[in-house]
Amino acid sequence: MDELTALTRDLVSIPSHDGEAEVGDFIESWLREHTDATVTRDDAGEHDETDSEPRGGNVIARKGSGERSLALVGHHDVVPPDESQVDASGDYVVYQEDGRLYGRGSADMKGAVAAAMLAFRDADPDCELVFASFVGEEVGGVGARYAIEQGFAPDHALVAEGSTGYDSPEGIVDVALAHKGRRGSTVTARGSAAHASEPHLGENAIYRGCEAVERIKNLDWPTTEAAGETLEGSVVVTEIDGGSAWNVVPETCEITVDERTVPGERAALESVEELEDVEWTVVQDLPPMRCDDDEFADAVLEAVREVQSGQGQHVTKPHATDAGWLAQAGTECIVCGPSEPGEAHTRDESVSLAVLETCYEAYLELAERWC
Repeated sequence: MDELTALTRDLVSIPSHDGEAEVGDFIESWLREHTDATVTRDDAGEHDETDSEPRGGNVIARKGSGERSLALVGHHDVVPPDESQVDASGDYVVYQEDGRLYGRGSADMKGAVAAAMLAFRDADPDCELVFASFVGEEVGGVGARYAIEQGFAPDHALVAEGSTGYDSPEGIVDVALAHKGRRGSTVTARGSAAHASEPHLGENAIYRGCEAVERIKNLDWPTTEAAGETLEGSVVVTEIDGGSAWNVVPETCEITVDERTVPGERAALESVEELEDVEWTVVQDLPPMRCDDDEFADAVLEAVREVQSGQGQHVTKPHATDAGWLAQAGTECIVCGPSEPGEAHTRDESVSLAVLETCYEAYLELAERWC
């Protein structure tokens, strides 16, 4: 427990919301010093024109060999901290209280990365065991997508995002078989401007936009079944921007749409383009995930139950993770990690040290049981 706590503190203390090179250096050096694995560092982020921050590359380590491969996957970037999480010198504030470690990234997800690093070090697998910590997860999976493009393709992966207390009591780690994705898009309606005193001389783009909103409002939302429950998608209009002045018939209207996707079909948002002078553009598409390998899903749950007296359930998650990108590329994924609902991205973000220990033991158990 002391070693896991110390490693988590080290990782959390290194700022990584505005470039991840320093914490990537730490992870790489630790793996080279404490394991005999083959450790590589790529240049993820450097070739993405939309990614302006210095990412520092993914850290990937491999050891063992066999007929199949298992990856323990995390990410070492974080969202920007609250001002209370940074001291006067710009360092992250990290402290322990009541069995929890507080600091930006403690729950999402440097605590899980520390548990995976130690489990990777301590495991003696009969398959290829991989540790991977990606960059740019918080900005659309920059690192995961780059790794996949470069050939990263484990047979199975445990993505160590939060799954604790999703269906079980507080402090009990669950195992997520599926999660939703997110597709963000814009709908642009076009018209022609005119003076508002003579509206018949123009075409009101806001009126056309309202027709699009009404169509979106009436769309059917896809659903799927996972872990004995229904995972339901959603489509919500979240912003409308149109017009230039109170006395001008608007010539453009832009509508922002947030869609939560599930494995399988999507909502038919493209149907808005059937309306006159209406265009639909996808801005971001984070894929959903569902594990279709029952044997692997059961093995992860068995490993979790082994170290917490038979407790833990198969569940689903509402949030997208890098498991979506891996699953889309053909890797069978499970999400299993220490963060509880409501902890990530908060001003008082924290992780239970006892749950971190549970995750370390479960990851180690899985690495040896599955392989």
